[in-house]
Amino acid sequence: MTEQAKTTIQTEAPLWTPNNEQIKSADLTKFVDGLGKSFECYHDLWHWSNEHPEEFWSEIWDFCGVIGDKGNVILKDGDKMPGAEFFPEARVNFAENLLRRRDDHPAIIFRNEQGDERTLTFNELYDSVSRWAQALKDMGVSEGDRVAGYMPNMPEAIIAMLAAATLGAIWSSASPDFGVQGVLDRFGQTEPKVLIGVDGYYYNGKTIDCLEKIKKVAPQLASLEKIVIVPFLKETPDFAIDKAVMSDDFLAPYAPQDIEFSRLPFNHPLFIMFSSGTTGAPKCIVHGHGGTLIQHLKEFRLHCDVRRDDRVFYFTTCGWMMWNWLVSGLACEATLLLYDGSPFYPDGNVLWDFTSKHDCTLFGTAAKYIDALKTNHIRPGDTHDLSTLRMITSTGSPLVHESFDFVYDAIKQDVLLAPIYGGTDIICASFGIGNPISPVWRGEMQGAALSTAINIFDENGKPIPPGGGCGELVLTKPIPSMPVGFWNDPDGKKYHSAYFDVYPNVWRHGDWAEKTVHNGLIVHGRSDATLNPGGVRIGTSEIYRQVEQFDEIVESIAIGQDWDNDVRVVLFVVLKDGVTLTEELHSNIKKSIRSGASPRHVPAKIIAVTDIPRTKSNKITEIAVRDIIHGRPIKNKEALANPEALELYKDLKELQEN
Repeated sequence: MTEQAKTTIQTEAPLWTPNNEQIKSADLTKFVDGLGKSFECYHDLWHWSNEHPEEFWSEIWDFCGVIGDKGNVILKDGDKMPGAEFFPEARVNFAENLLRRRDDHPAIIFRNEQGDERTLTFNELYDSVSRWAQALKDMGVSEGDRVAGYMPNMPEAIIAMLAAATLGAIWSSASPDFGVQGVLDRFGQTEPKVLIGVDGYYYNGKTIDCLEKIKKVAPQLASLEKIVIVPFLKETPDFAIDKAVMSDDFLAPYAPQDIEFSRLPFNHPLFIMFSSGTTGAPKCIVHGHGGTLIQHLKEFRLHCDVRRDDRVFYFTTCGWMMWNWLVSGLACEATLLLYDGSPFYPDGNVLWDFTSKHDCTLFGTAAKYIDALKTNHIRPGDTHDLSTLRMITSTGSPLVHESFDFVYDAIKQDVLLAPIYGGTDIICASFGIGNPISPVWRGEMQGAALSTAINIFDENGKPIPPGGGCGELVLTKPIPSMPVGFWNDPDGKKYHSAYFDVYPNVWRHGDWAEKTVHNGLIVHGRSDATLNPGGVRIGTSEIYRQVEQFDEIVESIAIGQDWDNDVRVVLFVVLKDGVTLTEELHSNIKKSIRSGASPRHVPAKIIAVTDIPRTKSNKITEIAVRDIIHGRPIKNKEALANPEALELYKDLKELQEN
């Protein structure tokens, strides 16, 4: 077996195992009971769901109580990718399903970085959406028009999105930390009729203005007919922007009334999502009402066991796909906990202060946040009442084995830890995800999502069995949440080349992964960022896992440098304040990588830097670093949260030495 093909074989006991009562009460168990079938384990159910997609998705529609007209055909052309159509006769509206509950129970509890909180009941949410929908309709917004949000993670972002969806308009959003060019790179392609923004926001103790950026963006979006400013910093912000109006004035003529939901075809566009754009202009990925809804309902209800009155939190911005995922929790009649600001201001307890206060049941975050808690020795389980917390999810990057240990030691022992993995490409639906009836094994996702036929292909395009090693992660059968298409791609060529050019009729996601002996899943990073020393492909996450166990190291990034007609591994490390990269530390890092990963993973160079470039969604950008050290242009620096960090990697003399 080659070095890169060695799988992670777990022999120890699982970190968490559901008890009989947890299994019996899970919605997943109730769903299986309703099928009238019996399965030995989750993986057997997974196999069945892939072999019988029509029956599975029809049952999901009924079990989750989708509001709409189902039609008689569940799947048309199911052997074609792209080309398959789920529920081709259906009529549905995403917003109608999220606004199904109307009572005085909290729908959204919001907290900003200043500690101010605000609660909207389900009735108040419905009424607010009603007023926004009327205002948008009266200004001429209709089916297919684009409505853009440039807002923090606040209730009005959800309200405006749902209002647009009621009309059949298409929503897209960008986080307010995007600069002018970043906004234009996105909204300039989609040509919105309306832009909804804020006067500013808070982050890490600072007050950041947005009005000047909106003022610069507006003249360059010729499609704009109106700009609506929602106050966030001030009740009555001062601005002089053409076509702009305060939200209070925009909504003043309208009183709440029953919403007339437009029931639309299953694949009618709902969202335009944007890729990170670090290798060029962001791709504009279109997702539909039905696919988004039914996929998210499956994940919330069956995989995350979210129930009526649960409290669901995800640390996200409106520019990250997890915001779109979080919002769908309303369709389960759960309460959303929204936070906007830095997760470490005024200190690393702020998210736990907020979520424990409001009896959070599902806590979602990025893997890097859990790593940061571990690095900073923050132990929420010692300081907060987490008795209601049933599930922790992480995404954004692989969760290393030691972070699993940290969660069960420092956060909560009796909790389902479920890394989830998917992408903007499939509307943050999951390829890999947790489930409430299976054990959690160290370092592994519990398995593939139901009716999601993922496989691992070797270099010859042949499936690698569980425990057989690493390869390209692919999807061999269609799912409802595959993109409707790309925006401005009428013949589908861009869409086809993004996913289907390598393997005919098979979706290639672009990640390097393996299935484990437990039928779990481990993702090792982007396949275009895998390292290739000596012609052997290895994943970067295997290096990071070893390196970031060192207390002296805050974070690391590894790339392959072309050298002497081969590729050598170069590791960059960010050290804690006051720490230097001594010969001893250098040697210990190499020893750890050699023993914990393999000799091929050992870097030829280890270089200390003060920062690592990352995207707006906090993912490190290996490809950008690789390009800059080779003198290649970075195509879209606006996609980076800290583009100035790239300058640290230019012309490093260490990279010119043996």
